[in-house]
Amino acid sequence: MSDLKKSILVVEDEPTLSAILCEYFEHYGFHAQSLDDGALVVDFVKENMPDLIILDLMLPNRGGLDIYRDIRTFSHVPIMMATAKIEEIDRLIGLELGADDYICKPYSTREVVVRAKNILRRNDVSTLVEQKDLVINDLAMTVTYHQQVLTLTPAEFKILAFLFKNSGKIYSRDQLMNHIYNDQRVVADRAIDSHIKNLRKKMADVDPSTDCIRSVYGVGYKFDV
Repeated sequence: MSDLKKSILVVEDEPTLSAILCEYFEHYGFHAQSLDDGALVVDFVKENMPDLIILDLMLPNRGGLDIYRDIRTFSHVPIMMATAKIEEIDRLIGLELGADDYICKPYSTREVVVRAKNILRRNDVSTLVEQKDLVINDLAMTVTYHQQVLTLTPAEFKILAFLFKNSGKIYSRDQLMNHIYNDQRVVADRAIDSHIKNLRKKMADVDPSTDCIRSVYGVGYKFDV
């Protein structure tokens, strides 16, 4: 991580928990801020652009799911979603929201900080790859195709970036799932097919002749150079 302090936004309406979490982040060299009102979050993120968000699901005035969806319309900032129910995490995964991590209360504050550091460390690996009118920027999590920015979900971005950087190699659904979901969560294998279908459509909207993500029958997918 750079010498510049990374900013963490803790969205949590339990004041004691929020204060402890912010204190831990500050202790480990981060700049931490907190909000306890769901209605304030989206505007705050637009104005301050934090490097990572800890987002509780149950908030006054506006729920975490609605906040998450709104943020994803303008930012790929890493988001760790927090809930008091393990069953809620299963439901979130089923919705394929694409959050960077999920944590269940009561959680270890130290573990949250470690997991946040790991997410930020991955995002700090700045890579700009360009080929076939496609430009992928890992640091900014942006994809430009024929000079047009593609609006992708985090899962779609990870799949495209991975296949693109490993052009010509064939990867099974399981391999792609392991790359996207590295926390051992259980996800339906057809989720990859759905992400690929969405990627193809978004690229075809820019260039109808696009045919670079190929299906290899009975094996998986590859990016054609």
